This record gives sequence, C-alpha cells and structure tokens, in this order.
Amino acid sequence: MTRKHLLLSAFALAAAVDLGSLAAGFDPGHTLAKPLLMPLLAGYATLSGAPRLLVAALLFGWGGDVFLLSDADAAFLAGMGSFAAGHVCYLLLFRGGTQRPLLLAGYGLALTATVVALWPDLPAELRIPVAGYSLLLTAMAYRAGSRFGLLAGLGGALFMLSDTLIATGVAEWPQPLRPDLWIMLTYIAAQYLLTTGTLRALEARPGPAATYGEVRSTTP
Repeated sequence: MTRKHLLLSAFALAAAVDLGSLAAGFDPGHTLAKPLLMPLLAGYATLSGAPRLLVAALLFGWGGDVFLLSDADAAFLAGMGSFAAGHVCYLLLFRGGTQRPLLLAGYGLALTATVVALWPDLPAELRIPVAGYSLLLTAMAYRAGSRFGLLAGLGGALFMLSDTLIATGVAEWPQPLRPDLWIMLTYIAAQYLLTTGTLRALEARPGPAATYGEVRSTTP
C-alpha cells in the first residue's frame, strides 16, 4: 500500500470514529477524530499531485473544524471565516469553463429561499455574515458542478446541505435526532467528493497547471 493510500485509509478510519462517536453520543471521540480529518485528506491530496489551491481549501476547512469545536460566538465567526477562505480557494481552482444557466438558476433559487427563510430567526449580528457566507458557498457549489463534473458537483451540493443544517441550528429551528451526526456526515462526504472529483477531472485533462495557472505539487 502506497503512502497516499495509507493516508486515505487513515482518513476513512478517522471519519468512522467521528461519525460513530456522534451516533453514540461519545463527545471525546468526536473531539479527537474531527481535527484529524482534513489534514489526512489534505495529505492524500498532496501525494496525489493535487493543486495547492485544493490543499489550501482542505486546510482552511481544518481550521473551521477546530474553531467549531467551541460553542462560543467568536469561535463560530472565526470558523465561518476559515471555511469562507477555503471556498475562495475552491472558486479560484474552479474558475473558467462553460456556464450552465439552469444549474445557476437552481442554485440561485436555493440560496434566495434559504436566506429569506432563515433571516428572521437568525441572531441580528449573524444575519449579514451568514448571508455573505451563503453566497460564497453557493458560488463554490455551482462552479464545482459546472467546472469539474458530477463528483465535485455533488460535493459542492453536500457542503451546502451541511452548512444549511448548521444554520438551521443557529436559527433554533427544529432539528433531527443527533443533528451533529448529519452535519458531519454530509461535510465529510462533501470534502471527499470535492477532492476526488477535482483530482479525477485534472487527471483527465492534459496540462491542468497551465490551464488553471496553478502550480501542482510534485511530492513523490
């Protein structure tokens, strides 16, 4: 087994521990496993020759994961800011390509409906930050699907779903049983699909570094 496959297996193990801990209500397992997820996935991506923007997006996701382990309002805003920086990395990676008007309209409708529905129930100081973050996240999800195909597009959509679940919790809407489990399940799947979808799309296209103006990792 190669080093990158060892890292991917370790990522899968950390994901299983995290989700199992959330399902069982075992907080220490979640606290231990969650911060390991994105560094392991970023390591796998690096050894797979990923663009630096992809690795940076995953590491900003790690920062958001760590901040959101705290329930403090300042930590929530810092986590949202870290995830937003990751979405900027994804947007830069996904730039260019053809426009898909129907997909754009669908994401625009989803964004508008979500923000309008959540707005009255969000704390006043979070309304503008959440709306701005939602716009950035929706743009990332749209570009992932329009630029790098089904896997990356599904990853972007699941990222939206995961963060929408977080936002409904902040708005104090009724939640499903063990909401953190569903948030992490959709988030882990999102980051994995964005990573593998991007890697597969770049492998299928000659000269991606020149095409996207991106320097690719040359780690053996």
